[in-house]
Amino acid sequence: MAMDMTALARTLLEPIPAHRTAGIEVFRAADGTAEVALETPKELTNVIGSLHSSGLIALIDAVGLAAIIATSERSEEMEDLVPQGAAASLEFLAPARGRLLATCRVGDEAHHTLRRLLSGETDRARLITRAGVTDTEGTPVCRGSFDWSIRRMPGSAPYGV
Repeated sequence: MAMDMTALARTLLEPIPAHRTAGIEVFRAADGTAEVALETPKELTNVIGSLHSSGLIALIDAVGLAAIIATSERSEEMEDLVPQGAAASLEFLAPARGRLLATCRVGDEAHHTLRRLLSGETDRARLITRAGVTDTEGTPVCRGSFDWSIRRMPGSAPYGV
């Protein structure tokens, strides 16, 4: 049974320097689904005033991690986990301006893989998260995926924070 892990996701993700720089906020992380947002910072815009690809990848990264956290049943399951990106992809659909909302739901196969890791059945997992980003009008501006390699390393700080 999944629980609302929004507070935990905020605690783990919002202090990460790249997320802080982009102004990423976790809105929801529960039941394997997450929503994170940012107000496009002028410092991260490209030549057309749209969010630079580095800001979009930070958003896809953060929402994927929040969805992973949202798969846990207890905050203790996240202890000593070190997630690292193995690959990422972005598909640009429209200029990404203003307030942007990223959403991600952990798919069934990734959920099963994660539950084995979170329950302690295994100490490592590989999975993919897929996310979409929309602007305030609901227009899709970007789709992306993140390939994760996650290990449980006793004594490590969560997420390398």
